[in-house]
Amino acid sequence: MSTSLLVNPLMDAMAPKAAGAAALLSGLANPNRLLILCALVEGEQSVGALIAATGIAPTSMSQHLNKLKDEGIVAARRAHRTLFYSITHPAARDLMAVLHAHFCGKDDA
Repeated sequence: MSTSLLVNPLMDAMAPKAAGAAALLSGLANPNRLLILCALVEGEQSVGALIAATGIAPTSMSQHLNKLKDEGIVAARRAHRTLFYSITHPAARDLMAVLHAHFCGKDDA
């Protein structure tokens, strides 16, 4: 007999993935990281383009990009001396598309 209190099949499927979902949301839960991801939802961008788009200082940008990379949310690609970042986590891409539609546009949110 199972000791699990979960009887809903959807909850049984979600339970082992809840920690991963919480880690993803933790990675997103920072205003600067959301600005970076809002810029990246439009496609791959260089670090310089991200700094220009967000106004985040280079040192801080590096820290946030490293956090996002460590969480598996973005990946980097080097072309000569330039690093380009893109969103690689499918759930992060979907979440950011929704957030971008509601919060990254004009004053309609």
